[in-house]
Amino acid sequence: MSIRFTAKARRGIVALTLAAGLAVGVAGCGGSGDDGKNPQASNSASKDDGSKPSAQEGQSDTPLTELQGSDGLLLQITSAKRDSGGFVTVNGNLKNDGPKSLIIPSALSGNETEITRNGLSLGGATLVDSKGKKRYYVLRDTDGRPLTTTGFSTIKSGETLAVFMQFPSPPTSTTEVTFQLPTFTSGTITISG
Repeated sequence: MSIRFTAKARRGIVALTLAAGLAVGVAGCGGSGDDGKNPQASNSASKDDGSKPSAQEGQSDTPLTELQGSDGLLLQITSAKRDSGGFVTVNGNLKNDGPKSLIIPSALSGNETEITRNGLSLGGATLVDSKGKKRYYVLRDTDGRPLTTTGFSTIKSGETLAVFMQFPSPPTSTTEVTFQLPTFTSGTITISG
């Protein structure tokens, strides 16, 4: 036997052992929970009537704006917050209000080669500062990937997807900007913070 074959075999055995161990661990952690104890006692902490945090902290229940897209897509912008690091994070919900599942349009990624080569995203979004006469594009990391929600392709009828986008921050004197996303109507949002 060659050394290469032996090393591959050892890695395979280690991977198989780890997988078996994880499967046994998951099976051991599962269970019906019916061990003679009162089931309400273990769930009492989750039954309190206090407010529960949303999936995206800092979002309000009332959207800042709602933008209509093609084929029943709706984008609700729920927050736009200026951070001390020099950027603005825009949070929202992408919803399919149409009667059938939709393939997300590739136009949402924009047309910049650097962004489109990284897959479907909301990289085509911009903030427009009319007073300062500037347009702000979605930020990118050092590998050219947009700092926005990525990796989605379809959305079922009635389904909602939480989304975010990060932009360079306009001057602190600018609080109102126009949010634009290809194939959607545009809307004015107020930046907080």
